Amino acid sequence: MDKNRYTRDPNLIVLYGTQWCPDCFRARRVLTKNKIEYLDIDIDNDPQGESFVKEVNGGNRSVPTIIFPDGAIMVEPSNKELKAKLQ
Repeated sequence: MDKNRYTRDPNLIVLYGTQWCPDCFRARRVLTKNKIEYLDIDIDNDPQGESFVKEVNGGNRSVPTIIFPDGAIMVEPSNKELKAKLQ
């Protein structure tokens, strides 16, 4: 298993999301446009990923949940918030 999955201390950015979520699509676009390497986990197809998201978010299945190597966690960030974190 990838050591970056299901941890609050990954080596790269990890985006937990779904394929149908507009906020997830938007966050992926920001990361891709800024040429940021990240791991994309679809919680609809990854039960352990879904459990991790619920653990991080107090039982809520909130996406996107983005985990950063510095330990920061962003949940449903705006483009402006995400871009600021990437700088």
